[in-house]
Amino acid sequence: MKRPELLLLDILEEGYWKKAWHGPNLKQSLKGVTAKEAAWRPARGRHNIWEETLHAAYWKYDVRRILEGGKRGTFVLKGSNFFARPAKGMVTEKAWKEDREILETEHKRLREAARKALKKGKSEKIARLIFGVAFHDIYHAGQIRLLRRLQGTA
Repeated sequence: MKRPELLLLDILEEGYWKKAWHGPNLKQSLKGVTAKEAAWRPARGRHNIWEETLHAAYWKYDVRRILEGGKRGTFVLKGSNFFARPAKGMVTEKAWKEDREILETEHKRLREAARKALKKGKSEKIARLIFGVAFHDIYHAGQIRLLRRLQGTA
């Protein structure tokens, strides 16, 4: 049986990129999505795939910040939680790729912060944060899959 801290890291990875029993995780749900598809909204005032992607990146950042004891306001984009995307006239594959890279970078940074925090000691708070991020990723993966189905792209 795996040590609890390794199991927690596996759970974090299953929510984001590692093959999981529950179906597509967050990274898999974004596979093959074009900028045009990412920008599509099901209705006025509703979030699109692009915004869901950056929202997930923001909360990975926020949990990492908590684990590291960092300051608020250091996310790569100005603001918090949801970021209006795409910017006017910026429905380009380049812009979409750059924003997906924010998600990838934040996940890698979170994984490293979680690994270091778990090494220091077993804390219920750390475990809850890791579970929370993994569940958050899976929740938004489901939303993204639904948005893709509504568009007829999944």
